[in-house]
Amino acid sequence: MFQIRIHGRGGQGVVTAAELLSVAAFAEGRHAQAFPSFGSERMGAPVVSFCRIDDREIRTREPVMVPDALIIQDVTLLHQVDLFSGLSSEGYVLVNSSKSFDELGLGEFLRTFHSERLLTCPATEFALEHLGRPLPNAALLGGFAALTHQITLDALDRALRDRFDGVVGERNAVAAAAAFQYVIEQEEGLVRASPN
Repeated sequence: MFQIRIHGRGGQGVVTAAELLSVAAFAEGRHAQAFPSFGSERMGAPVVSFCRIDDREIRTREPVMVPDALIIQDVTLLHQVDLFSGLSSEGYVLVNSSKSFDELGLGEFLRTFHSERLLTCPATEFALEHLGRPLPNAALLGGFAALTHQITLDALDRALRDRFDGVVGERNAVAAAAAFQYVIEQEEGLVRASPN
């Protein structure tokens, strides 16, 4: 079972992101579940949502305490909330930022992690460019698909177009594809820079 925890703030589409991930997994014939955890239910308050993906039926219903992947939609949470709780050094980390992990103050902490599983992605910039609004969730899911290979971009594209009608679905799909391509290019750059 692959477990994802998504951190962000109210109004950023954190809950929708988990739902879209589960729909994309279902579209590929896998089992999935998605659910949120709210603190105070207001715009801007920290929000966490969870998604599980597996090839077998998922029976557990608890919050994801030991994630295989973290998606962090809002960098202002980095030093306010224990976002990395339960994440092993084998885990994936995708952060919505154009800054490096060192610039975000996480470089030393993440040194023991697998560098090919860690990435920042300017998802808000993709959202502003393609949606005209700072909603990074669809773009981050495109980046997640490229980074983890847990869902395909095609399945995510279908989930986005099914969830959002017409031009809104199209724009979200384009933002997701742009972030997917960005992550692929970043990974290729890391492989070329690797001293082998």
